[in-house]
Amino acid sequence: MSGTFFGEAIAERYDASSAEMFEPALLAATADFLAGFAAGGPALEFGIGTGRVALPLSERGGRVHGIDVSEPMVARLRAKPGADAIGITIGDIVTTRVPGAFRLVYMPFNIITNLLSQEEQVECFRNAAAHLEPGGFVVAEVWVPSLQRLQPGERFVPFKVTPGHLGFDEIDVVNQICISHHYFLDDGRAQQFSSKHRYCWPSELDLMAQLAGIELQERWADWKRSPFTARSTDHISVWRKTG
Repeated sequence: MSGTFFGEAIAERYDASSAEMFEPALLAATADFLAGFAAGGPALEFGIGTGRVALPLSERGGRVHGIDVSEPMVARLRAKPGADAIGITIGDIVTTRVPGAFRLVYMPFNIITNLLSQEEQVECFRNAAAHLEPGGFVVAEVWVPSLQRLQPGERFVPFKVTPGHLGFDEIDVVNQICISHHYFLDDGRAQQFSSKHRYCWPSELDLMAQLAGIELQERWADWKRSPFTARSTDHISVWRKTG
């Protein structure tokens, strides 16, 4: 499987570098949204990482299991309070199967864009659908490509500029590839890492879902169900397994 691998160097600082994603109100809205679709049934997270979403979702009841390819990221999860209640399988989200049927499969924070080909992204949807019980749901959080900010011939779009963190995207519009570059300044030391993604439009994701036998139910701009519009920078999409 192609894609970005989050190794020890990234895992070590992942939670701290993504501090805004751990804001309590955001996590509460995320867990409440997902718990509504799980409805007390088992939920499966693709790309569980350090457990940012799985832990608060587990606290709301129902069994939570996760798949992740990165042992260093999962090691951080296993060290956190509440992790004993969460099942974890090491493997990729394209081919790895977990026994049993789930009411919900969810993919937060752009996880599907870590797969660098359309074929793998389609297979990821098929894998998600194969884990669902009839009538179950797939939920994905994905960013909307920021191509409207690009002038003809430009490739770079900054998304975070602070004294301690410079982040910018390098976009290949021909191949739908975005390389997210991060430079951190910490105690006088500079650190850098880059992650590669294949961006997708919402309509392309809907077609992938259809190929997997799941249909779009609703789409929002955020976990609080703000309306999705032409100005939205992210979307929370919900598809349902038919039959």
